[in-house]
Amino acid sequence: MSNYILHIETATKVCSVALSLNGNLISCKESSNDEFVHGEQLTNYISEVVSLANIKLSNLSAVSVSSGPGSYTGLRIGASTAKGLCFGLSIPLIAVPSLLSLISLAKERHPTTTICAMFDARRMEVFRQVVDKNGVELVPVGPQVLDEFSMVDYEPFLAVGDGTNKIKELWMERNLKLDDSIVPSAKGQVTLAYQKYSAQDVEDTAYFVPNYGKEFYTP
Repeated sequence: MSNYILHIETATKVCSVALSLNGNLISCKESSNDEFVHGEQLTNYISEVVSLANIKLSNLSAVSVSSGPGSYTGLRIGASTAKGLCFGLSIPLIAVPSLLSLISLAKERHPTTTICAMFDARRMEVFRQVVDKNGVELVPVGPQVLDEFSMVDYEPFLAVGDGTNKIKELWMERNLKLDDSIVPSAKGQVTLAYQKYSAQDVEDTAYFVPNYGKEFYTP
């Protein structure tokens, strides 16, 4: 059976849309700018990835969306768009935690490394999550104000996400690495969303609300 899932990632300034078939990536369209382009580009990207696969929206089996934490503006736009598609097509909505999606991408390149994923949350605060080399959660998702000793107990680890801009100098002498090339992408939702779809782990579309992490975070 052909299970097409549309994936929407809008937790940060990255606007990303992907399409998968039975858990395999087919197409992706994304961009990253200093300003949010989600409102202008998201529906265009959806049309493009569907067109590239030579299918129609009516062929979709589900839609997955980044569920936060992250930008209030980005998450709100992503959730509204995803919910509109799910209501209109009568298909399920799948929520994929935004930091876990980023960790999934990092694990593809660094499969035996502890990963610390961080999103910028203004000043010296980040939203963060840490998982070990086996994918076991060491630090749960949540906000944290960084200092020079934050998360020192989990070294060595690889830090990814736009929150790493805050630690390049602050943690310069510590036992960790940064990978600036790993950024949020709807590609990171593909495996996680298909697993949830297969397990029928879906949201109540009418009542779904993203995890904003804290009120009105707009970078």
